[in-house]
Amino acid sequence: MILKSKCLPMKYFSLLIFTNFLVIGFSQQAPTKEGFQNIVKAEQKANALKLNASAQIFIDDYDVIYHRCEWQVDPAVYYIQGKVTTYLSPLVLDFQNIRFNLSNVLHVDSVEYRGTKVGFTHLLDELTIPIQNTIQIGEMDSVSVYYQGAPPKTGFGSFDANMHAGIPVLWTLSEPYGGSDWWPCKDGLIDKADSIEILIKTPAMYRAASNGVLMDETLEGNFKIYHWKHRYPIATYLICMAVTNYIQYSHFVPYENTNTEVLNYIYPEDSASAASQTPWIIPVMQLYDTLFGVYPFADEKYGHCQFGWGGGMEHQTFTFVGAFYFELLAHELAHHWFGDKITCGSWQDVWLNEGFATYLSGLSYERILPQWWRQFKAGRIEDVISEPGGSVWCDDTTQVGRIFNGRLSYSKGALILHQLRWIIGDSAFFKAVHNYVNDPSLVYGFARTGDLIEHFESTSGRPLDWYFDDWFTGQGYPIYQLQWSQNGTIVNIQINQNQSHPSVPYFELPIPIQFKNQNRDTIIRLENMFSGQNYSLEIPFKVDTVVIDPDLWLIQKNDVITTVSETELKDLVSIAPNPVHDLLQIRFAKTFQSIQFKLIDDTGKEILNQKTTPSSFLEINVKEFNTGIYFLHFNIEGQTGIIRFIKE
Repeated sequence: MILKSKCLPMKYFSLLIFTNFLVIGFSQQAPTKEGFQNIVKAEQKANALKLNASAQIFIDDYDVIYHRCEWQVDPAVYYIQGKVTTYLSPLVLDFQNIRFNLSNVLHVDSVEYRGTKVGFTHLLDELTIPIQNTIQIGEMDSVSVYYQGAPPKTGFGSFDANMHAGIPVLWTLSEPYGGSDWWPCKDGLIDKADSIEILIKTPAMYRAASNGVLMDETLEGNFKIYHWKHRYPIATYLICMAVTNYIQYSHFVPYENTNTEVLNYIYPEDSASAASQTPWIIPVMQLYDTLFGVYPFADEKYGHCQFGWGGGMEHQTFTFVGAFYFELLAHELAHHWFGDKITCGSWQDVWLNEGFATYLSGLSYERILPQWWRQFKAGRIEDVISEPGGSVWCDDTTQVGRIFNGRLSYSKGALILHQLRWIIGDSAFFKAVHNYVNDPSLVYGFARTGDLIEHFESTSGRPLDWYFDDWFTGQGYPIYQLQWSQNGTIVNIQINQNQSHPSVPYFELPIPIQFKNQNRDTIIRLENMFSGQNYSLEIPFKVDTVVIDPDLWLIQKNDVITTVSETELKDLVSIAPNPVHDLLQIRFAKTFQSIQFKLIDDTGKEILNQKTTPSSFLEINVKEFNTGIYFLHFNIEGQTGIIRFIKE
């Protein structure tokens, strides 16, 4: 979509100031808790049968400019009464119907268009409002919807209520398709409102949280009205509300000329515990500011709002959290660059949100609490390799569990970023990510995986389609076997690979290999292009241990086979001459009953594979062989080893 300005144009302000928030003007009064017990029971049955129909209804014929949402809620009553005024602009000729996604469980009392009540239809979770006037492409118009009801619960609980310490609490969590469960909106990942204004009327004992900046709170009898404004583009699923008896406190994050407020709305009984943990957000935000640019909503706020769900949800400028541990806070803050500032353009690409946020929480360990960095990587690798298949690309966006699959969208999504960092190097990796999240064509809009790939290719100067074919759309991971032997300062290695899933014929990766003994070690990067590839390396010390990927850069399983060293193998077999021109002589220490050997060239091609009769001497004519390095792989009565020779 074409990006819009983050503020409503000045010529429209005069239209907005006369849109009064008068809850008593709604067509019906909000019912009491007791009065709706039977309705809620009936609607629970409807919810059990409800599918995410809104996920299948795409409204793409107009552009949302602005929402003014006026809601009346009581956290002790599972109910919402509201008026939502939407300003919009047509994207097509002959625009005749304004449509919203809205659950049929909710009741639409009336619709106002240009000051007059108008007709509408509300079927199959879609509210359709025919209009008589002709609106041209680029013109702006508005409509107000009055509605009420007990919303259904889909996804992770799009509208929910519970208790904490005996006090009612209400919250929303619309991701991925739940916005239309509780308000009339344009659901989906195709449009962002330029700005929103939210007014929440609730009993005066409670505080109400939402996006942006709290402009004022007004006492009205036994109620309070909390007036929030947010002046940045925002996806529907990131618009939020939470209400209970919050206490509040703030942190302030200094960064160059910016001083960003972190506002905390916390349950009173958890305030001491939270206040000891939320300060971690300060160094994390400073880290992200340094790597990716200043917090995207720095002139408004960031915040944590406690709610009754186990994890967290990155509602724009006000993250809802159920706990306050370091990794959760780092993950949800990361979403404000990766998910909020730039939002995945399809749930197929949800890893652009969740993979990045997961990796950045790990990166926060690396840079701030390094003692937890290795544990983070090891845990994510174990998660990914716990099953043989599964793609980061989400192949079924109708299932919430598949979209937010922890093993694939989160762990593997994070690790394919980490692995790519190893492949192209830190400089190119971080430059690409910075350029992506600050791309003028993407900021405050939507992106697909192809947009990210373009930045990685541009900064690294190399094509990466092979990588994303294997790791984004492909499934599984490599399983390595390594054989090695040492002769003096020469270490000979063969790397073999199996794949956990047949969708990828071979994972072509640079593999870090560590060679070490008690006193020394070195890590060498080996470009591995095929199974059975051989390497001959100069290692200036006696090696007793070989480790694949010691620093956990790769998604892989390995079964390292430490062969008999060539010093020990020489007690069994020797070759001469080396280099050789025509006849290679192989002498065994005695007549062995079982001898098997393979002759492999330096491309991995198998030249010979032979099992001999009991013998103490063999001869191989290599006269017609190409010049180069060759490897003899022996299995002598169960003892294995590799001897390298050179053909002149």
